[in-house]
Amino acid sequence: MTGLSTVLIVVGLFLLGGVYSFAKQGLPKGVVVLLAIGAGMALTAGVLRLDVWS
Repeated sequence: MTGLSTVLIVVGLFLLGGVYSFAKQGLPKGVVVLLAIGAGMALTAGVLRLDVWS
């Protein structure tokens, strides 16, 4: 597990919390979807950079 993968996973989880918060506040769906896509991309990149696949 590298430092970059850890940072990407933490950022993805942080953005996921923002998705939940924004959806609960009733912000426009476009903003929530865009944030969810960013969270998914960060989490996916962090998981794919883990060294457990070798």
